[in-house]
Amino acid sequence: MSTVPPSVIDGPVVDDAGVPVSRKIRERIKAAQQRFHANDNISAFIRPGELEALLDEVQGKMAGVLDSLVIDTDSDHNTQDTARRVAKMYLQEVFRGRYVPQPPVTEFPNVEHLSELMIVGPITVRSACSHHLCPIIGKLWIGIMPNEHSALIGLSKYVRLADWIMSRPQIQEEAVTQVADLLNDKMQPDGLAVIMEADHFCMGWRGVKDMDSKMINSVMRGSFLKDSDLRREFLALLSQRKS
Repeated sequence: MSTVPPSVIDGPVVDDAGVPVSRKIRERIKAAQQRFHANDNISAFIRPGELEALLDEVQGKMAGVLDSLVIDTDSDHNTQDTARRVAKMYLQEVFRGRYVPQPPVTEFPNVEHLSELMIVGPITVRSACSHHLCPIIGKLWIGIMPNEHSALIGLSKYVRLADWIMSRPQIQEEAVTQVADLLNDKMQPDGLAVIMEADHFCMGWRGVKDMDSKMINSVMRGSFLKDSDLRREFLALLSQRKS
C-alpha cells in the first residue's frame, strides 16, 4: 500500500507549507489514480482558493520563461505585466475548461416525442493545439436524432458545453470525440453527429506557414452511423447552410 502525502487526504491540509499548489493538486490526482492529460478536466481535485494560488505560481514561472528568452521585463513597459497577463489567459480563459466544473445544464423531457433531425450550428469554437499551444479556431455543427425518451437541452447549452470542452490544449480529433461523448451521455438520442472545421495556427503561424489549409473531421454515433440516408441529409443541410 502506497503512502499518501498529507496534502492529498480529504480534510484539513497539514504539513504542506511551502509546497507549490500545482504539486498538491498533482499528488491528489495521482493518489486517486486518475490521469491529468492536457485535455482532461481536473476541477474535482482543486480546493477552494487554490486557483488563485495557482495563478500566482504560473505567473512566477512565466516570468522565468521571459527571463530565459532574454526579455527585459523591468524596463520594457510593454512586458512588465506580461507574466501575469499570460497566467490569467491560460487559467481563466483559453485553458479554463481544465480547471472549472462542467457548466450546469437543465435537461427537459421530450414531451412532444420529437423524432426528426435537429441541427445546431455553426458554433464558433476556440481551442489550442497541445503540441505548440497555438490557437485552433473554427466552427462546430451538431446533429441530433432524438427519441421519445431523449433529454433535450437549451440551445445556449450546446455552446456552453462545447466551449467547456474546447477550452483545453488538445488535438481536434479528440476534442470532437469529447463533445460527442458528453452530448450523447446527457441526451441519450438515437443518433448524434458532430462536425468541426478549423484553422490551426500551428500551421499558419509557424512551420509550413500555410494560411489556407483547414482540418475537417466528424464523429457519427447511432443512427447517423447506421443510416446512410440520414447521414446524407445531415451533410446536405450543412452544405446548404455553409454555402
